[in-house]
Amino acid sequence: MNLYETQHKIIFRLSALGDLVLTTGVIEFWSKKYGWTFTVVTKQQYAAPLENNPHVTEIISLDKEDLGDLAWIVKAGEIAKRYAGCELIDLHSTLRSRILAMRWRGPVSRYKKFSIERRLFKLTRSGSLEKKLEDTRVTVRYASATEKELPDSKELLPRIHLTDAEKSEASSLMNDHNLNKNFIALHPYATHPDKSWPRDYWLDLIKKLDEQDIQWAVIGKDKFNLAVTKSEWNFTNKLSLRQTCALLREAKFLVTGDSGPMHLSSGVGTPVIAMFGPTSKAWGFYPAGEKDVILESDMDCRPCSLHGKSNCEKNQECLKKVKTEDVMREILNG
Repeated sequence: MNLYETQHKIIFRLSALGDLVLTTGVIEFWSKKYGWTFTVVTKQQYAAPLENNPHVTEIISLDKEDLGDLAWIVKAGEIAKRYAGCELIDLHSTLRSRILAMRWRGPVSRYKKFSIERRLFKLTRSGSLEKKLEDTRVTVRYASATEKELPDSKELLPRIHLTDAEKSEASSLMNDHNLNKNFIALHPYATHPDKSWPRDYWLDLIKKLDEQDIQWAVIGKDKFNLAVTKSEWNFTNKLSLRQTCALLREAKFLVTGDSGPMHLSSGVGTPVIAMFGPTSKAWGFYPAGEKDVILESDMDCRPCSLHGKSNCEKNQECLKKVKTEDVMREILNG
């Protein structure tokens, strides 16, 4: 076995955006500790956060055709043959990753997913289980694939590496839109609607920011664009993922729900004010930076969902209890 085979690792994590961004923290940790380099296997639409990463020598971007049942068996065999002798680090632990592991020609490591513990907590609301799950953030669980002594989550914060050109483009964009550094970035959208703060709350927050002469900018993608008065500060559906990261780097805070951009913001060093409703810190996908804030309400029905597909019967009461005044307080104190 040559040096490349021992020092180069293959990471498998297909989705979703936030989960993939969180792998960058453990990639950074492993690279510093062991000098490893990586090939990352992921879905094409989530690959952008890995670009320009000095520790990632290759990204295998899979499209829908690659992931069909028979097509994936063939593709998995091709990847296994190409990287024979390298270690596979499975950070997804799904049927597809198990198929790849079955065809692998080298060592396989897999992270502890805590699936049973998460489901037991959802059923029982056990305080001890909640603490155990919160204490083992997803990045720590990722590290468990290779580490017997688990690092602190502060050692595993995500890291997105922007180019100088991307940073310069963000500065030009801000100049063109009369936007000064340390504005407040707002992400009012969510893949699952029940995870999103009500739209009238967002509009009220913008009104309060205007009253304080605090600049803001709306980022993200959604088919229902937030109707704001200052359209020049609304970048909805206008930026690529990496352009969004570069713009977030210039913000003082990102205000968002439990979302992928929450992790993008962490990855460029911008603190997050995140509102959690149907989901929970116990699931492990929460921001862990020194200045990050999570706003949530204490309700017996929380969490009601693993991913936000809650079909809420209480009309999003958990998120409605988080008021615009609560968010403004964090912004003004930050």
